[in-house]
Amino acid sequence: MSATVSTPSAHPRAAEILSPEALAFLGRLHERFAVTRDRVLDERVEHRAAASASGRLDFLAETADIRAGDWKVAEAPEALRDRRVEITGPATPAKMAINALNSGAKVWLADLEDASAPTWHNVIDAQVNLYDAARGTLSYSAPKGKEYRLREDAPLAVVVVRPRGWHMSERHISVDGGASIGALVDFGLHFFHNAQTLTASGQGPFYYLPKMESRLEARLWNDVFTFAEQELGIPHGTVRATMLIETIPAAFQMEEMLYELREHASGLNAGRWDYLFSVIKYFRDAGERFVLPDRASIVMTAPFMRAYTELLVSTCHRRGAFAMGGMAAFIPNRKDPEVTAAAIDKVRADKTREANDGFDGSWVAHPDLVPICREVFDGVLGDKPNQLDRLRDDVSVTAEQLLDIASAGGEATEAGLRTNLYVAVAYTAVWLSGNGAVAIHNLMEDAATAEISRSQVWQQVRNATVLADTGRTVTPELVEQLLGEEVERLRGEVDAASFTAHYEPAAKLVRDLCLEDEYVDFLTTPAYELVG
Repeated sequence: MSATVSTPSAHPRAAEILSPEALAFLGRLHERFAVTRDRVLDERVEHRAAASASGRLDFLAETADIRAGDWKVAEAPEALRDRRVEITGPATPAKMAINALNSGAKVWLADLEDASAPTWHNVIDAQVNLYDAARGTLSYSAPKGKEYRLREDAPLAVVVVRPRGWHMSERHISVDGGASIGALVDFGLHFFHNAQTLTASGQGPFYYLPKMESRLEARLWNDVFTFAEQELGIPHGTVRATMLIETIPAAFQMEEMLYELREHASGLNAGRWDYLFSVIKYFRDAGERFVLPDRASIVMTAPFMRAYTELLVSTCHRRGAFAMGGMAAFIPNRKDPEVTAAAIDKVRADKTREANDGFDGSWVAHPDLVPICREVFDGVLGDKPNQLDRLRDDVSVTAEQLLDIASAGGEATEAGLRTNLYVAVAYTAVWLSGNGAVAIHNLMEDAATAEISRSQVWQQVRNATVLADTGRTVTPELVEQLLGEEVERLRGEVDAASFTAHYEPAAKLVRDLCLEDEYVDFLTTPAYELVG
């Protein structure tokens, strides 16, 4: 197969990233793996339909020997042995990348997925910034004269790149006349340009793998890594990857996924918002017992969420892999110190729970939260780099506990419905404008929160949910009414040009996704058709 640029890029360094050699490498990746990728996506559809019809998932009988076996993942390289604080954020623009690298976090999750809007400019600019970061030359001069440089007085965060999920296409690069696979484009360009440099410095290449649903998807990534290492002459096993357990079927295959990726595996991460989004998506036809309360009321101490996180820690440490905690999405507001102080207390409590449960580190979305997360994990870890020796043999989790959605407690309210509609439209509008990480009401929102927001609305319409605070039933007519009111609220908060260009199409898209009879698996798929 041959990869070609189907849309010219105005980025001044596009030719450097999209070199003939890099495109040829992408073509070889697609020739080897595109058919398998299509097959695992087809299998997702089949497995979801079966699970939704039965209202059940279980641990796989055919892989019981893997779960009972005595094996471990590859030992962590030095650069990834201490991951107590990880900061997440997009790799574009450059100043955000520099702030993340300079933040004092041990790891920067350079996000090409949920926190990035994949405009053609952003795709190229992110690769340029990652190229420069790998060589220590990343810098940025702001229009008003402020200079951004990589710090020299302290270690920089280790870069771990998150490519797009298997479901996303990249229409600006074509392979044999069709759109390329976003995951292979993101991984392939980064690996081709940086693998040898990062291998020589001991700083990678390292990856986060999103949205997977099965061991076969983990096997596919393992095969991709092995092939790429061979193609570029990189020693086998140099790549290390952390998998996000952010789908409900993946929660039942954690050990199998680590096993499939064991020569390249680094750990697992608890992606809480995508996990809840997946519960709705996977069991959307399974009735009222899978209807979630307001998203803000679902806490990590809810029994079904606790089962998920405790199983993750236990599984990781038994297999020598890192267990990474979830996102602290709060954005400090210096204009409102009282709200900021209360939110920081919640962040500290959340990170304390994770550290005490055995997690080896956790995520934050803002540099101001790095010291808080580090302080909490320092208090538990002391001089140790991680908690891999804490095996959590006390943990035993059943399928029933993972699926006990009713244990979330809480209620569905009109206030929550309004929040979901507001966030879904506001986030989608900013995404359409080219920004994938959006501060909304002091929270850093990304595609995961927009996904659960619109999915909850669809679920409530489908199940005629009665709202606890008003007694009203969620109907298409009620959603239309409240959506109109929330859109008018947004009209008053943004300038007229932005509203027309981005908020109006976002509102139409959200309306369609919430009210169509057929559920659309990913908001970003139709939204991608609207970006440049």
